[in-house]
Amino acid sequence: MPEDCLSTLKITTKQRDMLNEKMDEKSRRKLTNIKNHSLHEFLATYVELCNPDRVMVLSDSPEDIKYIREKAIEDGEEARLATEGHTVHFDNYCDQARDRENTLVLVPEGIKLSYVRTGSREEKLREIHELMKDVMRGHTMYVCFYSLGPLDSIFTIPCVQITDSSYVVHNENLFYRQGYREFVEKPGLEFLKFIHSSGELDDRKCSKNLDKRRIYIDIEGNTVYSVNTQYGGNSIGLKKLAMRLTIYKSSREGWLTEHMLIMGIHGPNNRVTYFAGAFPSLCGKTSTSMLEGETIIGDDIAFLRKRRGEVRGANVEIGIFGILEGINSQDEPLLYQVLTSPGEIIFSNVLVTEDGFVYWVGKDGPVPRRGYNYSGEWWPGKRDREGRVVPPSHPNARFSLNMKLLPNLDPRYDDPEGVKIDAIVYGGRDSDTWVPVEEAFDWEHGIITKGASLESERTAAVLRLGDECIREFNPMSNLDFLSISIGKYIRNYLEFGKGLSRTPLIFSLNYFLRDKDGRFLNEKRDKKVWFKWMELRVHHEVEAIEVPTGWIPKYEDLKKLFEKHLNKTYSEGDYVKQFTLRIPEQLAKIDRIVKIYRSIPDTPSRLFEVLEDQRMRLLGAKEKLGDYVSPFKFL
Repeated sequence: MPEDCLSTLKITTKQRDMLNEKMDEKSRRKLTNIKNHSLHEFLATYVELCNPDRVMVLSDSPEDIKYIREKAIEDGEEARLATEGHTVHFDNYCDQARDRENTLVLVPEGIKLSYVRTGSREEKLREIHELMKDVMRGHTMYVCFYSLGPLDSIFTIPCVQITDSSYVVHNENLFYRQGYREFVEKPGLEFLKFIHSSGELDDRKCSKNLDKRRIYIDIEGNTVYSVNTQYGGNSIGLKKLAMRLTIYKSSREGWLTEHMLIMGIHGPNNRVTYFAGAFPSLCGKTSTSMLEGETIIGDDIAFLRKRRGEVRGANVEIGIFGILEGINSQDEPLLYQVLTSPGEIIFSNVLVTEDGFVYWVGKDGPVPRRGYNYSGEWWPGKRDREGRVVPPSHPNARFSLNMKLLPNLDPRYDDPEGVKIDAIVYGGRDSDTWVPVEEAFDWEHGIITKGASLESERTAAVLRLGDECIREFNPMSNLDFLSISIGKYIRNYLEFGKGLSRTPLIFSLNYFLRDKDGRFLNEKRDKKVWFKWMELRVHHEVEAIEVPTGWIPKYEDLKKLFEKHLNKTYSEGDYVKQFTLRIPEQLAKIDRIVKIYRSIPDTPSRLFEVLEDQRMRLLGAKEKLGDYVSPFKFL
């Protein structure tokens, strides 16, 4: 194909000459096959700004997917491991979690969002463009096409990713549906834009200039900018960064973008009931979605839409970027089997043993005596420059895989219609307040007292200052990803519940309840029983006990479920410890939540009314029954 094949593109002559110079014939052909002037203009603008040595346009072809897999090895961003298909990637020692401080939603002057880090759109766009000038010199720019949500469906959102990292492209090829065909077949479609550069790399092929690490989300321009970082949560644009764009979009269009798993719980007579669930990172979301005997649609991000009076849900992704710490053959046998078997998996920030296998904290077997990890050469007791002990794997060490590797993948994982959501659960790290499982009275009560009131201890998934045990307000486990005000977000939820022929039930879950001595009152595998009980509640097949905060299980029902599903004896003593109503803690929680929402100007008044009603029910129970009330006293 002649070099002037780009003459049809509506860009400047200078930009056309530049693209001709930096692209080979295959890339020119792939680009001109797409009749989308906005795409051409966008690409030309950032090729000119970032100034890569080469531009490579990638399609959906197996050849292009294989090329990137091998290029990540060649570039040194990944290295092969002993198990077939396994590779390892290391981030900079100080670039291993979401960077809250430098992640900003860009807003016009005068706009303020409570609890959302924002920056002046005009000022920050100037800054990010300055940081990106010539940032890809010496690198190859990859241009990739994907879809958020299933293709050819109400959930489809086309996306374009520009990056100079083969590691980022490799991840996105595992996580997302390929979208090049969508752009070719649908000229002029609107799309989300993602621009990333790892920046200057050190000897280990890690991002070097972390002082210039920036992650900016321009909601008006439908664009995410990420520079001088490689950690997936900062660099894989279509993941959590894209959530800010789609939350803004869904808010305007009347649907929901949520930080939620979707899974099928299998009930009597081969029945499958689909649950959505929101948990902050390191609170059991991925392990819950991988419950043995159940099926997974997705573990992280969901689109929820109303269709014919029902809530339909779809997984935004087709892959998992999961936390490794604590995964073992006893607690999570399905996932452990996948992670220790041949298959295309990227491990990040783990320990690589001398024989080329990976180890992470909590994995089966003894801790290796030597190896190589995110800090370099490693040995037990090694300390970093600040004198802190370096563990074998980072607490936020991750794995990346396509869900087709999972034996429990639900057959409807890619259904263009999504699946009917019959229940929504909210869970976090809570040592002293919520019982293990509880059903809300109705949609409003659940959204407000469970979703909007969600709190959780901090985890290693975010960069932070201070004590990691601080309890954080995290409505719907979505606070880090909001691009609209919290008040509007809660109002959207309340409106979303209207006009449904059958509203999903709302539940709270708490895997982290402790006794006064700090011992956990639940075992990890108990979560299976909580979900089996909730599935029966959806279908009105078990009764429940009404308490001031919702509906809790009856002891007899849980006893049967523990015996049936876990072959475990469940005592009345354990039941009482777990399901005692802790009134002082519940009242203190309401005080905390009300104080927060009083500081948010556009909070719906209904939120305060529902919380006040709950306070009065708790005070009534306290007056009659005392501070700590056994569930048997409510029978």
